[in-house]
Amino acid sequence: MPVSRQLAFPALTALLLAAPALAQPVATTDAYRNQALAELERLKADAPIIGKARNIILFIGDGMGVSTLTAARIHQGQRQGVDGESFVPAMDRLSSTALVKTYSHDGQVSDSAPTATAILTGVKTRNGVIGVGPEVAENDCAASKQHELPSLFGLAQMQGLATGVISTARITHATPAATYARTPQRDWEADSDLPEAARQQGCMDIARQMVEGDVGSRLDLILGGGRANFLSTTTRDPEYVDRKGKRADRRNLTTEWRRRNPRGAYVWNSDAFGKIDLARTPRILGLFEPDHMQYEADREKDSGGEPSLAEMTRAGITMLGSREKGYVLLVEGGRIDHAHHGGNARRALEDTIALDEAVKVALDMTDRKDTLVLVTADHSHTFAISGYPGRGNPILGAAAFAGQPLKAKDGKGYTTLSYANGPGAAGDGPRADPLQADTIALDYRQQALVPLGSETHGGDDVVARASGPMAHLVKGTIEQHSLYYIMREALALSNNQ
Repeated sequence: MPVSRQLAFPALTALLLAAPALAQPVATTDAYRNQALAELERLKADAPIIGKARNIILFIGDGMGVSTLTAARIHQGQRQGVDGESFVPAMDRLSSTALVKTYSHDGQVSDSAPTATAILTGVKTRNGVIGVGPEVAENDCAASKQHELPSLFGLAQMQGLATGVISTARITHATPAATYARTPQRDWEADSDLPEAARQQGCMDIARQMVEGDVGSRLDLILGGGRANFLSTTTRDPEYVDRKGKRADRRNLTTEWRRRNPRGAYVWNSDAFGKIDLARTPRILGLFEPDHMQYEADREKDSGGEPSLAEMTRAGITMLGSREKGYVLLVEGGRIDHAHHGGNARRALEDTIALDEAVKVALDMTDRKDTLVLVTADHSHTFAISGYPGRGNPILGAAAFAGQPLKAKDGKGYTTLSYANGPGAAGDGPRADPLQADTIALDYRQQALVPLGSETHGGDDVVARASGPMAHLVKGTIEQHSLYYIMREALALSNNQ
């Protein structure tokens, strides 16, 4: 395995020596031919499934662009001591693939609110709004009342299907909120976030919409973060005694949810979550953090304990899978995006791998004949893989070939992974030399070109992959809002909207 001069640093040396040695890739002409022929046979044997899906499981990796998928694949393989470049994650085994255009109604580069709205309502809309049409300007409460959009989840509920939402972000954050909420401002998550004018015009904060709304109140499963948006400013958080809720209306929406669902279970830690009788509990609300859930790399350090994305997915499928008419389940790897915004590639890749592990759970637990599994991203980031590193070079390391570090014109090394903008930029000072740093450290920020406090989204196409009924429709280059119609077609829902 080629390594650079950074091995002189004790912490990194210990880390690499503790990891399993990377397997050598296939190295002969015949081996490559056999590899490709085996893949050809797999592709030829994969026949489309035409017919109605009983269930849909939609996975969204927030900010999981193509470069993130590639880097995470390599990292996942290298963590297991095998050839990362040819490693095959669960997501890569899905049979159908399309490129998806991610622009919004008013943006070349989108945020998560309009992209999630496109996927879940079939309509492109403006940056910053959720569940309302492109006629609505951001913050325009009055207009939002006239242009509310029905979501896939609402239509599924009308047909008697069970519904569930899982996210490692706040459950009131843009992507999960798009399943049940309609608002002209994605940031109106608690009542204290709403301007007085919006309240007077009848706009409701997203947390209330989850408890009281026509779709939110009928969700069977809700797992994620964002507990503070449901607790009053006078209520202490059950996990962090020095923190209180955000609600200025003095309401405790977790108590109200329990009152509405007397046979349901409300939990805030992994111990209570693990004790739920999934076969006998009709509804579950799990809020595991006041804010977003922990990054996967930090999850084990959480004092209250948090279930992994795979564990939440397993519980969701177990619970919803027993329902008579089937279900629609959203699973979001929400913190991939946040790590990228921080210029922190390692946490982004670890959370991408956590999403892949959840996809594997879904594929193992469901029947391809009746369950459509769709994996996509809402948007990309300015994340890049570059620099001619040799095969097997640590993906989080400095770029090297044949054991020799590659250097830029300034005589310094560079990492294989970098960002076009973000907090990793040097600003006015000289660029630091990655060869003099532990680039695999959990808190390491990859270097960036343009100095910004937070790295931005990217406007490039993302990938959608699918297997199961009607998965063959996921092909070519498609509009993001077409994914909604593919899912609706698979469920054979009403064509009225």
